[in-house]
Amino acid sequence: MKKPESLRQTLQMFVPALAADPSRLSIFVDKGRIAAGAGSLSLEYRYTANIVVQDYAGDVDDLMVPILAWIAQHQPDLLQHTDQEPFRFESELLDAETADVSIFIDLDEAVRVSAKEGGGFIAERTEPAGDPDSFGIRCVPLWQLLMGDQVVAQTNDPRFVANQ
Repeated sequence: MKKPESLRQTLQMFVPALAADPSRLSIFVDKGRIAAGAGSLSLEYRYTANIVVQDYAGDVDDLMVPILAWIAQHQPDLLQHTDQEPFRFESELLDAETADVSIFIDLDEAVRVSAKEGGGFIAERTEPAGDPDSFGIRCVPLWQLLMGDQVVAQTNDPRFVANQ
């Protein structure tokens, strides 16, 4: 599964407390399931990513905004739910300044399986393109708002190029 590691990298990059001490961030895959259809070996991983941040003393918005930006790019269908609740969270308040925060995101990852010439198989990740007009805005400006030129510098993906 690729999405939990991508989410870890995003949080460590854009949450100062986690950049300073990455050991306070743990990610677990809970309630994993496989969806598959008859006549094909292609499959879809379905699971809940449980992100645990221990002893967090920052503003909770500093956690939630990067997660929303990550979702807009990697699991945009969560922003299209009619309940407008793309993820859940729980928090244990440890004292007046720190808390343990658990965030639960239902994710899926599609895998297309095809025959390999000469035998065996090839498994390729396939992700549907997100709807760029969720909530009447495009997800690219959301990334740019949060991360600005840092994302453009780290990727050759044309979706991250600023709209001029």
